Amino acid sequence: MLQNACRIAGLILIIFSQNIQAQNAPAKPAKPNIVIIISDDHAFQAISAYGNKLVKTPNIDRIAQKGVRLDKAYVTNSICGPSRAVILTGKYSHKNGFKDNETSKFDHSQDNFAKHLQTGGYQTAWIGKIHLAGKPEGFNFFNLLPDQGSYYNPEFIGMDGKSIRKEGYVTNLIEDISEEWLDLRDSNKPFCLVVGHKATHRTWLPDTVDFGRYDSLTFPVPVNFYDQYKTRSAAAVQDMSIDKTMQMAYDLKMLSYSSKGEPTVNRMNPAQRAKFDAYYGAIEADLKSKNLTGKALAEWKFQRYMKDYYSTAESLDRNIGRMLDYLEKHELDQNTIVIYMSDQGFYLGEHGWFDKRFMYEESFRTPMLMQFPGVIKPGTNSSQMVMNLDIAPTLLDAAGLAIPSDMQGKSMLPFLANKAAKGREALYYHYYENGEHSVSPHFGVSTKDYKLIRFYKRVNSWELFDLNKDSSEESNVYGKKGYEKTTLALKQQLTKLIEEYDDKEAKVILRSEP
Repeated sequence: MLQNACRIAGLILIIFSQNIQAQNAPAKPAKPNIVIIISDDHAFQAISAYGNKLVKTPNIDRIAQKGVRLDKAYVTNSICGPSRAVILTGKYSHKNGFKDNETSKFDHSQDNFAKHLQTGGYQTAWIGKIHLAGKPEGFNFFNLLPDQGSYYNPEFIGMDGKSIRKEGYVTNLIEDISEEWLDLRDSNKPFCLVVGHKATHRTWLPDTVDFGRYDSLTFPVPVNFYDQYKTRSAAAVQDMSIDKTMQMAYDLKMLSYSSKGEPTVNRMNPAQRAKFDAYYGAIEADLKSKNLTGKALAEWKFQRYMKDYYSTAESLDRNIGRMLDYLEKHELDQNTIVIYMSDQGFYLGEHGWFDKRFMYEESFRTPMLMQFPGVIKPGTNSSQMVMNLDIAPTLLDAAGLAIPSDMQGKSMLPFLANKAAKGREALYYHYYENGEHSVSPHFGVSTKDYKLIRFYKRVNSWELFDLNKDSSEESNVYGKKGYEKTTLALKQQLTKLIEEYDDKEAKVILRSEP
C-alpha cells in the first residue's frame, strides 16, 4: 500500500512538473493566416505609396507602413488569366499551360499552393475574379465572377456551379462576401483568403458614389504621350493607343457614339442608371459643344481616362481598408500575412497607351506590398527583384510547408526577414498572345541596368534598352556601336534563363538565330 501511494505521489509530481515546464516553455507560434488581395490592371504609378502625388491611396499605403513596399516586383507574362495561373502554381506559363486568354485552358488538377495549404491544415477560399474557367481545386470555398465579371449587379458562380446575380457594385460585393466567409470559418484553423478584385480593369466604371471624384484635377500628360516609336517596330504596330484605339462609347461612356451603348452600363438598375446618365450626359454635351479634333481630342480622352480610372480605383482602396479594419477588429492582424498586388502593371498614357502586354516597364512591373508582423520590419522598402512567380513558394515557406521542387519561383522571406539575403539578379519574361491590341509575342531578360527583348511572329526584331540612360525605354540601342559586349552578355544570360526555366519555344527561336 505504502509503495503504491509513493508511486502515485511520484507520478503526480512528474505530471505537475511537466505541466509547469509546458507553461514556462515558449509557445509554438501559430501558423500565420494569409490574405492575398489581387487587383486587375492597377498600375504601381497610380499608388501614393509608390510616389503618386495627385491621388492618394491611404489604405494600400497602410500595408506599406506596416510592412514592405517592393519596388522591383515584376510579372512573367503581362496578361490577366496567365498572371493568376502563375500566382497559383509558382510556374511560368509554358509550364502551367495557360499562356494566353485566347486559346489556353487552365488545368485545375495540377498542383498549386492552395492544395498544399489545405494539406497543411489551412482553410482556403478564393472570392471574386480568378479568370481561369473551370472548377478551382484546393479551395474549401469559392464564389467567383465569370470571366471578367461586371462592375454593376454582377453574377457570381458558387461551389454548386450555379450563377447568382447580386445587386450592387462589384468591389463592394467582393469585400462583403469575403467578410462573410471570414465570419463563418473555423476559428481554430489558419486560413488563406484570396480576394480577386475586378477593378481597375477596362472599362474603368466607378461606383456611383465616386462619379466625378477627380474632375477638379488636370492630370499631367506623360512626356512620351506622343512617342513616335522610331526605333521600335513592335511598338509602332500596336493597337492600344488612347488617341486611335480608345472608344468613345465603350471606354469613355459617351453612349450616343454607339447605338448599342455599353453592356455593363445597360445592366444597371434604374437608380444606378439615373446617376450614370446625369453625370456622363453632362460631360458628353460639353464635349460636343467643343468640337475637338487632333491633339486636343486625344488629350481630352486622356483626361477622361484618368478620371474614370482613378475614380474606379477609389472603391478598390476603400474596400482594402475595410479588409484591414476587419482583421484589426477581430484581432487577426498580428498573425496575418497581407499581400496586395495587381495581376500586372498598366499604361496610364505612357507611350500614348492604355492596356499592358509589353515587357516595357509600366506593364512588366506590378505593385506588390506585404505585411508580416514579427517577420517584416514595418516601413521597409526593398529593391530586390521579385516576380509574381514567387508568391506561391513564399506562402508555403511562411506556413512552414515544403516547397515543391518543380515550383520555379523563390521564397521572398529570406531577404524580407534578413537584409543580407539576395533576390534575383535577372528576370525572364515571355508574352504569347498574338491577337488583341496587335502586340507581338516576345520574350526577354531584364537586369537592373539593361533590358533585352526578342519579338517574334507579328514582328521579328531585337530591342535593347540602357535603363540608366533611358528609363522610359524610347531608344532601342540594339546593334548600336558600344553595346556589342553588353548585347553578347545579355544574350548569354537570356539563354541561361531559358534553359533554367525549360522554355522550349524560346529555345527553338534562339537556335534559329544567325
